[in-house]
Amino acid sequence: MKKHHEPKALPDKLAYWLVKLLIVPKQLFFQRRHSSHALLLETVAAVPGMVGGMLLHLRSLRRFEHSGGWIRALLEEAENERMHLMTFLEVAQPKWWERALVLAAQGVYFNAYFVAYLASPKFAHRFVGYLEEEAVHAYTEYLKDLEAGIIENTPAPAIAIDYWRLPADAKLKDVVTVVRADEAHHRNVNHFASDIHYLGMKLKDTPAPLGYH
Repeated sequence: MKKHHEPKALPDKLAYWLVKLLIVPKQLFFQRRHSSHALLLETVAAVPGMVGGMLLHLRSLRRFEHSGGWIRALLEEAENERMHLMTFLEVAQPKWWERALVLAAQGVYFNAYFVAYLASPKFAHRFVGYLEEEAVHAYTEYLKDLEAGIIENTPAPAIAIDYWRLPADAKLKDVVTVVRADEAHHRNVNHFASDIHYLGMKLKDTPAPLGYH
């Protein structure tokens, strides 16, 4: 869970510090309100996989070539993040201003990431890799507060039990644990995708990593 990609090249450093810059207002705004933070995080986190999968899909159609499983992998990532959101909607119902914040953040992020992916897929994937590193950290803090009793360890939502095939008596801590594992997988996949581009390899020639289940 503590795995970190050390930024070396300039694009890596730019992606790393951009993520660090973006999480400052998040930390000031949400502080220890983990469930509310998760709602915003997962709404935004579901964007990159959909954008990347869509652009790879269109390129595959234009060039009459396979994707090596990357289209499916990225779309699975987007769907996985969406299920995180659906799960935390059962834990905390967002207020109207939180919904407005989500709408604004998603609108800005979708367009910015779309342009970034067109300009440099390796930068876009590295950025998401660092973003997922922060997500792993955020859910680790969530777990710490659950274990310390600061947050009530309520029963897991039914949607989470069904999606992750958890025991019927699973708790919120179990849900946060599997969500954190998903985010770690996203981190690894996106750093790997960026590494492939740096090595001059093509996604279509490099099989995508395995899925989540």
